[in-house]
Amino acid sequence: MIVILDSDTDETSTEYAGTLAALNALEGIQLQTHVIQGKQKKLTEIYLLGDTQKIDQEKIENLACVERVLRVSEAYRILGRHQDERRVSGFVYNDVHFSQDTYHLFAGLCAVDTPEHVEMMMRSLAQQGQVCTRMGAYKPRTNPYSFQGHGKTCLPYVFELAGKHGIQVIAMEVTHESHIDEITECLERTGNPTGVMLQIGTRNTQNFELLKAVGRQQRFPVLFKRGYGVSLNESLNAAEYLASEGNSMVVFCFRGMKNDAGAPHRNLVDFGQVPVVKRLTRMPVCVDPSHSVGSRDAAPDGILDIVHSAAQGLVAGANMVLVDFHPNPPEALVDGPQALELTELSKFIDDMAACHDFYLQRKSIWAD
Repeated sequence: MIVILDSDTDETSTEYAGTLAALNALEGIQLQTHVIQGKQKKLTEIYLLGDTQKIDQEKIENLACVERVLRVSEAYRILGRHQDERRVSGFVYNDVHFSQDTYHLFAGLCAVDTPEHVEMMMRSLAQQGQVCTRMGAYKPRTNPYSFQGHGKTCLPYVFELAGKHGIQVIAMEVTHESHIDEITECLERTGNPTGVMLQIGTRNTQNFELLKAVGRQQRFPVLFKRGYGVSLNESLNAAEYLASEGNSMVVFCFRGMKNDAGAPHRNLVDFGQVPVVKRLTRMPVCVDPSHSVGSRDAAPDGILDIVHSAAQGLVAGANMVLVDFHPNPPEALVDGPQALELTELSKFIDDMAACHDFYLQRKSIWAD
């Protein structure tokens, strides 16, 4: 059961204290409080954990400060929508708003290689009015002898260049909880010139100890990639681990399923499930066409398969696109064959904006 308080409830008031006391008095029930900071208001939700079937819902609704009460309908109680269209969706981080109604492009280097390439990428993004990017410092690889990323040694110049070019959010994968400390410490040393969205890669979808560690910190939002070999429900429950530890600033990302049925693409593109996640949860939804397709092959119309796949995700309502670019793909240390070139950035941005606009048109057609 979820108790949703009136927006901007004063937690120092006697009314709030009385409501909390009444909830704490419920036998066999534990309380877990989550505060959600939306774009315009703060919302406090109190989760009643235990056997809530016998609790008088109307009695709880009549307590001071309570706006409404929900019965939980999915296992992912914090991230779930629970058939309630009024639940707050999204969050604001470093002045960038993420929700199921927004759209952002995270184009950048799958793996950071040189400061020169980082600067070229960020300068190009800034010239196109973009404030988000992706930069891989820690790279889990299938082959233990493959390049694993520069790690913390590249963080200072990545963060400083982001600040120089006005990049506000960098999506960056972490594979160990120590990486969170390294990112935090480097941001502090460089004067917090930018923000970081911690990325959970598909290989760590069910690394529950890592999920708990990332969830315990509430400074950075999280980009959570679907596991490429597990069901959607298993991935949604894994994402709930983040929220259960306190961090509900989570974006869910599709990156293709490992399945030979997707050939010749690298993975089976699963972007048709974008609206499913938006229906079941409050999470903004991202698509990663680069790791879904895995090549620069183009259709007879001259449009790359990666671009077509990204378009499919946005037309279905995706709120974010994570895509690989590189100033010189043959030199890329990771996934060069799938990276788009900087000369294609302007067209890609225009195409994605048009796809998002088309989704909004579709949405207005079905509004009535």
